[in-house]
Amino acid sequence: MPDQIHLFDPDVGPHKRRSRGTAWPSPGSALDQRYERYRVLATSLPPQLMMGTSSWSFPGWQGMVWARKRSTSVLAKEGLHEYAQHPLLRTVGIDRSYYAAIPDDDLQRYAEQLPDGFPCCAKAPAAVTSPTIPGLNRHQPNPDFLSVERFVREVLDPFSRCFSRHAGPFILQFSPPSNTHATEASAFLEGLDRMLGELPRDFRYAVEIRDKWALTSAYRDVLARHGAAHVYNYWSAMPMPGAQVRTMPPEEQPFVMVRLLLRPGTWYEDQKQVFAPFDTLVEPDDEMRRDVLDIIRRAATGGRQTYVLVNNKAEGSAPLTIEALAERFVAESHNPRPK
Repeated sequence: MPDQIHLFDPDVGPHKRRSRGTAWPSPGSALDQRYERYRVLATSLPPQLMMGTSSWSFPGWQGMVWARKRSTSVLAKEGLHEYAQHPLLRTVGIDRSYYAAIPDDDLQRYAEQLPDGFPCCAKAPAAVTSPTIPGLNRHQPNPDFLSVERFVREVLDPFSRCFSRHAGPFILQFSPPSNTHATEASAFLEGLDRMLGELPRDFRYAVEIRDKWALTSAYRDVLARHGAAHVYNYWSAMPMPGAQVRTMPPEEQPFVMVRLLLRPGTWYEDQKQVFAPFDTLVEPDDEMRRDVLDIIRRAATGGRQTYVLVNNKAEGSAPLTIEALAERFVAESHNPRPK
């Protein structure tokens, strides 16, 4: 379970938080000089492009995001203010909502650490997006699968109360049922159609499927009917993002969402062991980067807001992947590749 699931300690109060006006990182420090480079680079990126990491509480990011060494638990509670100082980190994922409802006090504390207009992309609960009961027998049907009422109660209502100014698109992450058949995909799409039609229109929604079983024209039509976006994911059992584009053109999306998670054919625990402590690029993937930059360019041409969320398990270090994508985007913009 990700680090964000830890609750905040009661003895860490607002009086211990760094105020928004405090210079961070320290002027002239190595981290500040690094950030100055990326402040200049950021001016050449599309203004609608929001890149960020899928979570944030990793001590291994010291020197690239964190100015000093701190524990996972402290970063999970108090790290967002410092995270948001990085010139290229303009959004962040909130994974913990997938596992349990986030208390109002915790959402308020997140909001206090973020600058105005900084959007966060939270997940719908697994209790709503899993066809079987999460954490129990994998074959026991989940009575709350595709439940609008539970999604609203556990996530959308608390975000409306405490976090509305920072609520980016909500991600509905679906894993395929076991023994997938075309009939099951059809049933899923019918349920997804109903769910998207009943969700409150105050927020935006992005749908992430974890297998190509539902990546069809019927899926495209369901999302288009309700103004939902497809998540171009880099994931174990999915085609590469560039292949997903053939069914889901970025130009047809209401907004664009990319999530870089795991190299296709690899699995979470294996990559976690290989990549920890997430302070270096262990396995850069040139094909993935080309795919992502093509999606970003196509989205920018249409003026679409674009979110790119990166996990450490994609290449080894999420912030370094984001920096590499930004540098390559700007370099290729100045020196376009021959067609």
